[in-house]
Amino acid sequence: MVEEKMGACWSYTRDQFENLEKHTQWGIDFVERYTKFVKERSEIELNYAKQIRNLSKKYQPKKSSREEEESKYTWCRAFLASLNELNDYAGQHELIAENMTSQIIAELTRYIQDLKAERKTHFHDGRKAQQHIENSWKQLELCKRNFERACKEADRAQQYFEKMDADINVTKADVEKARQQAQLRHHMASDSKNEYSSYLQKFNQEQTEHYHTLIPNIFQKLQEMEERRIERVGESMKTFAEVDRQILPIVGKCLDGITKAAEGIESKTDSAQVVESYKSGFEPPGDVEFEDYGQAMKRTVSENSLTKPDKPDKSVKGKSKLFFFKKNKLSLKLGVNPEDCSHLPPEQRRKKLQAKIDDISKDIQKEMDQRDALTKMKDVYVKNPQMGDPSSVDPRLAEIAQHIDKLQTELQKFEGWLAEVEGRMPVRSEPTNRQSSVYDRQSNTPPANNNCAQDRESSPDGSYTEEQSSEVQTKVQTDTEFDDFDDAEEDLLPTIGTCKALYPFEGNNEGTLTLAEGEVLFVIEEDKGDGWTRVRRNEEEEGYIPTSYVEVFLDTNTKGLYMWG
Repeated sequence: MVEEKMGACWSYTRDQFENLEKHTQWGIDFVERYTKFVKERSEIELNYAKQIRNLSKKYQPKKSSREEEESKYTWCRAFLASLNELNDYAGQHELIAENMTSQIIAELTRYIQDLKAERKTHFHDGRKAQQHIENSWKQLELCKRNFERACKEADRAQQYFEKMDADINVTKADVEKARQQAQLRHHMASDSKNEYSSYLQKFNQEQTEHYHTLIPNIFQKLQEMEERRIERVGESMKTFAEVDRQILPIVGKCLDGITKAAEGIESKTDSAQVVESYKSGFEPPGDVEFEDYGQAMKRTVSENSLTKPDKPDKSVKGKSKLFFFKKNKLSLKLGVNPEDCSHLPPEQRRKKLQAKIDDISKDIQKEMDQRDALTKMKDVYVKNPQMGDPSSVDPRLAEIAQHIDKLQTELQKFEGWLAEVEGRMPVRSEPTNRQSSVYDRQSNTPPANNNCAQDRESSPDGSYTEEQSSEVQTKVQTDTEFDDFDDAEEDLLPTIGTCKALYPFEGNNEGTLTLAEGEVLFVIEEDKGDGWTRVRRNEEEEGYIPTSYVEVFLDTNTKGLYMWG
């Protein structure tokens, strides 16, 4: 019974250790699984941040002139601000991954190693205690069997002695020998009894200590270890949430920045900027008067429209292919913009010239600052010769002076062109509320006298010039005597249609072409809104004519290509 009970206790203890071993191992596996989960989450955050950064970089404006154009509009600036905020937003997700790696993954990895070592120690102590009590029990059983055997042998020896002593035929010597043997067996049985009793007492003490002290302590340590593991997992989950919560204020600021940028978009300002950027400065044409065919045809237009000059100027007839003058030589090379921006409408030309003047002024100021610095350095050298030679600064001062003179000459040139443009630009007599290309119509009553409008005509650069003086005509005649026409006749534009002259026109201005009524010419460039059409009479004569003086017939296929090209 005792053996069965002891066996049941040992079996139960072993089962308990096996159950605890499985449970604690499952707990460690859970911590490792959770660590892997956090690691994958941090990788997702890194990949997400990388994709956000790449997206922000992809849609950043390229380093080109278009970037300067886009920076003028509030919606473009708002989108750029949104991209910058999005880049900061990606940085916060990178911070999530970094904090999760340092505060959760690294800490749990170290803790798992410590947990495994602690668990191994506790179960080693438990197995050692269990082995010790089992060995003690085996030793007790051995002592018990020895005592039992000694007692049986002592009884047999005693019975043999009594038998020999009762037998009269046995010698006295044999009886004495049997008595001594019985006494020896009794003595051995007594020793075995004492050994068994002593070991039994020792075993009971060890068993009590085993079941009341050692095993409960080991179980208590395993329980504390398990509780610490569970608490550590809970702390890691809290850290997991706190890492996300820490970036929420910054993410909120990023989103507020995007919202603020969107709220800063001003549609009216942007549309006004478009109007300011592309307005040409031309006045709209006046009303067309009624033409009475019962009398001689008379075509009167408003002061700001095109008129026929009273007298043709034969001095420039046949020379209307001369477009621009550059260094006292004629240039027909298409696509080469003149330095004075005369190819642009008046308002655009004024802006370009003003921007050029501002750049030159900045360069002059920079050179002057450098000159002042060198002058001060020279004064220091003069006062303290040991610091340097004053004459060593003179070459550089002379070079800067030459550069300043050159820049000032160029500045005067551009200021002259700007003054010319501002002097030629028409001034509207009364304010209007026109937007884009929508204009208010003028009075239906034609002016009584429009002779002042016939004293001037518009030129293809969009400005209005007085009738050519003899000095300008002489310059045109002189410049046309240059013999470099071969270079000017290359790369002729293709024709896109034809036009028929409705009225005669004598092109007295530079770049215009004389027109006879009923004449048919080739169209090489359609009217772009400035009131002029570019035509060609033959391979040598090209120029601009007023669009209102002709009827244009564009080719169908080339018209669509020209419009969208």
